[in-house]
Amino acid sequence: MRIPLGVHLGERFTLDETWAVADLADEAGLDSLWVAEGRITRDAITLMTLLASRTQRIRIGSGVVNNKTRNAALMAATFKTLDEFAPGRIILGIGAWWEPLASKVGLPLHKPLKHMREYITVLKTFFRNEVVTFDGEFVQMDGVRFDRMYAENKPVPVPVYTGPVGMKMLELSGEVADGVYMDFLLPISYLDEAIPAIQRGLAKRAEPKDDFDLTQIIACSVDDSDPQEALNHCKAFLTLYLMQQPHIAKHCGVEPELVQRIQEIAGWPAAPDDVKRAMPLVSDELVRRVSACGTTSQAAETIEAFHAAGIRVPVLNPLGRKIETVQALAKTFAA
Repeated sequence: MRIPLGVHLGERFTLDETWAVADLADEAGLDSLWVAEGRITRDAITLMTLLASRTQRIRIGSGVVNNKTRNAALMAATFKTLDEFAPGRIILGIGAWWEPLASKVGLPLHKPLKHMREYITVLKTFFRNEVVTFDGEFVQMDGVRFDRMYAENKPVPVPVYTGPVGMKMLELSGEVADGVYMDFLLPISYLDEAIPAIQRGLAKRAEPKDDFDLTQIIACSVDDSDPQEALNHCKAFLTLYLMQQPHIAKHCGVEPELVQRIQEIAGWPAAPDDVKRAMPLVSDELVRRVSACGTTSQAAETIEAFHAAGIRVPVLNPLGRKIETVQALAKTFAA
């Protein structure tokens, strides 16, 4: 079965791995590359610029940048510039950030739905090449637009995807965005509630939108010679996120008591030894429920199930043998 695949280039990728996977994905005809910007590791824009110059066909998205640290006008100009590097191949994936990181850098989450609505409204006005005047609670603009100084002044074809988890943000996404870039470590059953939430938002639009895109990151690890080792890479990843991002735990069917026990082992940020000590608390069954791991055929079966449930582009977040995992799954689905 041919399924369009993306690859999530997370913070765990070395630069050499990033280039190797980007080349592989572009040559294999995969759908998209997504550059993560969540923790205080790397910024997404630098890598996206390099990837835009390096690749020829593949789409490149931010997966995701936040709407708090970049002024909306600067964000619009940044992605206009990226579109000049790779015309028609750039996606602006944007999220509301996450706690506790947002508070730790002095930008706590406050009315995230209203903030996101204002921010996307302004972005889309810029991308239509219109004058922007907006007086919101979070975003203010006074008669500004793209400048004509160095480039032709015209609309910019950059779609805006959100990185939602909660149902209210999913519904807002259906109403104001072009697609969603849903998070990893969420089971297929999550879509039973998520897709109807998006559809409720789509129903609020003044004009129908038939091309709203559904993408979702899927943590994955393939090792045909040692499937348990592949599963253990996903287990370590899940354990880390249960420690540090409780909004994931809420939607992946984990008992609050388990999250509390795991979080008692480590502070923030968690060290690798903390994760290792907490891993025995996480069952193999839970890992299989929220990731695609094991042999190539086992991982492929999970990806097929996500696609059948409504995800147009499953986005691989490879762990462990990262390059080999992408190679194996690209060969399975892109042939």
